[in-house]
Amino acid sequence: MIDAGEAVIVVRGPNWLGDTVMALPALRALRAGRPAARITLAGRWAELLAGQGVADVLLPYPRPARERGRFNRALGATGADLAILFPSSLESALAARRWRARRRLGFDADTRGLLLTDAIPLPIPRQHQVDEYARLLEPLGVDVPDATPTWTLAVDREADRAVDALLGEVGLGGRPRIVGLHIGAAFGPSKLWPAESFARLAAQLAGTHLAPLLLGSPADRETADAVIAASRRPPASLVGRDRPALLPRLFSRLACLVSGDTGVAHLAAAVGVPTVTLFGPTDPRLTAPRGSAARVVSHPTACAPCFLAECPIEHGCLRGIEADDVARQVQRVAAA
Repeated sequence: MIDAGEAVIVVRGPNWLGDTVMALPALRALRAGRPAARITLAGRWAELLAGQGVADVLLPYPRPARERGRFNRALGATGADLAILFPSSLESALAARRWRARRRLGFDADTRGLLLTDAIPLPIPRQHQVDEYARLLEPLGVDVPDATPTWTLAVDREADRAVDALLGEVGLGGRPRIVGLHIGAAFGPSKLWPAESFARLAAQLAGTHLAPLLLGSPADRETADAVIAASRRPPASLVGRDRPALLPRLFSRLACLVSGDTGVAHLAAAVGVPTVTLFGPTDPRLTAPRGSAARVVSHPTACAPCFLAECPIEHGCLRGIEADDVARQVQRVAAA
């Protein structure tokens, strides 16, 4: 067992938003189990975790290789007693060496075992991502008592006003019962539900007491245009107009979020919002959002889950999901 009670600990956080949310139970347990340690969390989404009580220092991890080199050298100048690597990549293990971490703990994957002082075998069969992250802390003797990610919304009147303004600009002020339809996914097109399916779902919801709202990044604007073009009554859209720091607060205004298997589903579920997540090429046993009002909709096919970023055939796993089925799940969880 590693004694890190008074240690300087550097945690390399996950690269993806959803994985970062799924790491929250382990990160909180580490903070509680090592209250005297100085914990630095470095990750692509680390700054979003401000207010979650998981680390003393939150540092954004650079994407460009040259910037990563400078970042790792600077972090190495301070030294670390322990590095905990949530990503299973060779790059993260090499970075931990540059941090001069005395102990380097992570999963034995991507040919990096010799770079780790504590190489943990990947579980076979694979477990849910939340549980695998918890397993990383077993050599430290740190238990993860709650395996459901939760998000703390701090008081932030400025952010509330910003969300109010966004909703008001698209005609959804006054806090109606809004259903967010997140139309994008960073993984690849294989996770995308067709635009015409989103249009049919939006039309069904608009005929009830629920107000559909398109959500997504600037990269999803073309898809949003296709959804709107296929709609007789175009839904309101904030695609490309929000920003990551506002997402938890924006999601807290929703009656439900519909999305593919992507990070926003995990964030919304952690905030406590009912979610309906559409699974096709990936496995809900490994990455489904956790929460009392988290629902999964899928259409079984012989080739799923394939974990391919782009479907080489007819994309039956997601094209087979009917808007009627999704609407029924939305109405069920939104009315609870």
